[in-house]
Amino acid sequence: MNRADILRNNIIDKLLTISNKDYLSALHQLVENSSVDNDLVKLSDEQILMLKLSDKDIEAGKLISQEELDKSDLEWLKGL
Repeated sequence: MNRADILRNNIIDKLLTISNKDYLSALHQLVENSSVDNDLVKLSDEQILMLKLSDKDIEAGKLISQEELDKSDLEWLKGL
């Protein structure tokens, strides 16, 4: 994985732990207002594999609701 991928993944990991709506809204606005190249993103082999595995899970009906996921995440965070 290159440095940009590592940074992107670290940011995503941190974003997933934020629950403050005002903070998230400010981050969203910052990202929306930033200039982004229209270049295609080159996915790593690992990212492509994860997407393929996700597609297989969807086809097999291995899904949970956002509410169930949030509940599971909170339980996991309490255990830390």
